Amino acid sequence: MAWIYLLIAGLLEVIWAYSMKKSDGFTILLPSIVTLVAMAASFALLALAMRSLPLGTAYTIWTGIGAVGAFILGIVVLGEAASPLRLIAAALIVSGLLLMKFASPE
Repeated sequence: MAWIYLLIAGLLEVIWAYSMKKSDGFTILLPSIVTLVAMAASFALLALAMRSLPLGTAYTIWTGIGAVGAFILGIVVLGEAASPLRLIAAALIVSGLLLMKFASPE
């Protein structure tokens, strides 16, 4: 169950990062509320996952899902650059996440 909590927490991190961008520095109400609610839920699920997963594994996977998810969302939804170096960097993050998952005792 911890891995499911962690996956959802990571996806919520993507949501709050995107809604924070759309909040224009917390000046637009609805995206600001979405940001705060998604943040709270993401942290709560991360905390639940950390009950049984090692700190380093849980935190690395959580931030990695958020980073790669926000990167992909930025390209697909916001039209951000998808240069070869940025794509290689994202692939390296995903590789690290997979290695961390397989190296985890849980």
